[in-house]
Amino acid sequence: MAGLGVAALAPRLAVAANDTIKRAIPSSGEAIPVIGLGTSGTFDVASDEGSLAPLREVLERFLTLGGRLVDTSPMYGRAETALGALLSKAPPEPKPFVATKVWTRGREAGIAQLEDSERKIGRALDLVQVHNLIDTDTHLDTLDRWKAEGRIRYTGITHYTRGAHDALEQAAEQRKVDFIQVNYSLAEPDADRRLLGFAQDRGIAVLANRPFADGALFDRARGKEVPSWARDELGIASWAQYFLKWIVSHPAVTCAIPATSKAKHLADNLGAGAAPLPDAAQRARMAQDFAALR
Repeated sequence: MAGLGVAALAPRLAVAANDTIKRAIPSSGEAIPVIGLGTSGTFDVASDEGSLAPLREVLERFLTLGGRLVDTSPMYGRAETALGALLSKAPPEPKPFVATKVWTRGREAGIAQLEDSERKIGRALDLVQVHNLIDTDTHLDTLDRWKAEGRIRYTGITHYTRGAHDALEQAAEQRKVDFIQVNYSLAEPDADRRLLGFAQDRGIAVLANRPFADGALFDRARGKEVPSWARDELGIASWAQYFLKWIVSHPAVTCAIPATSKAKHLADNLGAGAAPLPDAAQRARMAQDFAALR
C-alpha cells in the first residue's frame, strides 16, 4: 500500500478556523470538507417523523459541525425521498453539497430518473454520477448538457468493486468527468495501485465509498485499543477516525463518505477531518498496525 506524505497534499489542502480540513475539487477549485455523509442503507426509511427524527439530528449536526457533501442514489431505496424531506425543513444555510446518481439504461429513462431525483431531493443537484458505469456514455451525454445549461454543477462516474477500477479509468480517459467515486479503505486499498494516481494526474476529484468496508474494519478491530502512538501523534480518538484519517490523508482523495444514522457516530466521523493528517511514515505504520490485528 503506497504511503504519501502531508507535504504532497499542501497545494490542495486548507484548514478552516475550526480545523476542518478541506480539499479543492480540481476542475473548479471549490473546497469541500474531506469527510462527507453517505446515505446508503441509513437513509432508506419511511417519511414519517418518527423514522426521520434520528436522521434529522444527523443531518443538522453534520452541517452545523462543518460537513457539506451528502451522497445519495436512486439505488438506495427511499434515501433520496428521506433526504429531500429533511432538507425541506433544514435552515437555508449552511447549504449542503448534494450528490446523487443516475442508475438505469437508456436516454429517456435516465432523464426521467434524474428529474425524479430532483423532485425527491427538492433542490438543485450539485453532482450527478453515473452509478456503477451503467450506460455511461448515454448518461454522460445528458449530464454534460445539463452541466452546460447550469442545471447541475459537476459530473462523475462510480463503481464499488475493485474489478471495475480499469473500467473507471478507461471511462475517465474517454470522457471528461469532474469526479470518480470508488471503494477505498484499509480493507480495500486496491485503488491506490493505479486509479488514485490516475485521478490525481488528470485533475479528477475522488469520493471514497465503503470507508469502513461495510463494517468489516470494525469487526477486525473489535475489543482492541487504537494504537497509543496514533492517539498521541494524530489525535485519533476512535477506530472510525483511524480508518477515515488513513483514507483522506491520500492526496488524491477529495472526500470520504461514511454513512450513519446516529448523531454520536456522525460527530466521531467528522473528528477525522480535523488536522493533523498522517504523513507517509504514519500512513504506513497505520496500515501495518491494522494488518497485525488478530
